[in-house]
Amino acid sequence: MSALPIGAGPGPGPGARTGAASTTTPILHVDMDAFYASVATRERPDLQDVPVIVGGGHRGVVLSANYLARQYGVRSAMTATRARRLCPHAVVLPPDYDTFTTVSTSVMATFRQVTPLVEALSLDEAFLDVRGSTRRLGPPLQIAEQLRATIHDEQGITCSVGVAASVSVAKLASRRAKPDGVVVVPPEEMTSFLHPLDVGELYGVGEKTQAMLHRLGLITVGDVAHTPLRTLQRAVGEALGRQLHDLSWGTDRREVVARTASAFGLGGGEPDKSMGAQETFGRDTDDRAVVLREMLRLTAKVAGRMRTAGVAGRTVTITVRFADFTTITRSRTLSEATDGTQEVYRAVTGLYDALGLQRARVRLVGVRVEGLVPRDRVHQQLVLGEREHGWSEADRAVDRATRRFGAAAVRPASLIDQEGAGRVRSVRASIAAPRRPDR
Repeated sequence: MSALPIGAGPGPGPGARTGAASTTTPILHVDMDAFYASVATRERPDLQDVPVIVGGGHRGVVLSANYLARQYGVRSAMTATRARRLCPHAVVLPPDYDTFTTVSTSVMATFRQVTPLVEALSLDEAFLDVRGSTRRLGPPLQIAEQLRATIHDEQGITCSVGVAASVSVAKLASRRAKPDGVVVVPPEEMTSFLHPLDVGELYGVGEKTQAMLHRLGLITVGDVAHTPLRTLQRAVGEALGRQLHDLSWGTDRREVVARTASAFGLGGGEPDKSMGAQETFGRDTDDRAVVLREMLRLTAKVAGRMRTAGVAGRTVTITVRFADFTTITRSRTLSEATDGTQEVYRAVTGLYDALGLQRARVRLVGVRVEGLVPRDRVHQQLVLGEREHGWSEADRAVDRATRRFGAAAVRPASLIDQEGAGRVRSVRASIAAPRRPDR
């Protein structure tokens, strides 16, 4: 490999040459290694040397797999059934979304201590432009090693870093660095790094584009690079042709746009504007009581997260997926923003009953609250004769008990007994956008 691979394991790798990454390579792509699996097992030494799958319970899909499980072919977004068939002795762990979000928040804060130019793509990866930090912290390679050491020391997980002059090459370099390493691609070695690669490895090129280019006889990145631009544009279109040409020479965008990422999503350049959770039932059900009980549990989870984040929302949305995978959503906007479990659940119940379902079998339900604003901006209208202490105080008392004793410490009575056909086994949660599996 013409690019320079540096080190393995936490902290600066042996023989790391800090001068190898000059200010001509100011873009870092930092990617956590098997993020969800790493977080789930970091305090489980008994699981360090066994295959581990996160998610994938019963009828769900795999959220993450550690590298041992990947040796058996297990991949993110794979069905649980296929994952268990490939690796029947793997340990399957339920996802802990609150912990994932907390760790991600800390990691992103570490990035922003280095530079304000952090473009978060998801919970576990981001681009950093460090050209304004080199005088204070040293050259980009040294910054990359400092980040790796800090994340390992503070979070107990590892990351891989690509260092290059452009966004797309930094992304490819971090992939080559996995797991737990750094790869630097100096500008003078850009083409020797890129051109031997299959075109499908280019940042943003999916399976369909890869197949189309292969049909045209363009197998490697070098094949694309040495095809005249006008010929390429006639074959694949003007915009795509220009994009592929720039990617093949590593001359794509070099600016990092500071933005946050939505938890379990792709990010959108804005703070989180909604919070939600959804569940797949262990068996399809047409029992209204079972469905509403699960929606109450989801509502309590979402409202609790809102209170923890200090936000409130006005628009309540439910998602219902039927046995034939038909999916519908319904929304209702409240008169004022709230973070109260009961207020949200009343809207959820009304939306579900308004569907008028007649013994339709339900596979999945979801609850989401949108239009989030800081809680301190919400001024509730006082109601004459209202009790001094109401549901708001009760919710916060539940939150305090949960933080101290765990999520099962205080629950609505209807959620205490969840045994039987309505029991939910597969868990998925999202904030603001669909989740993205980690690598």
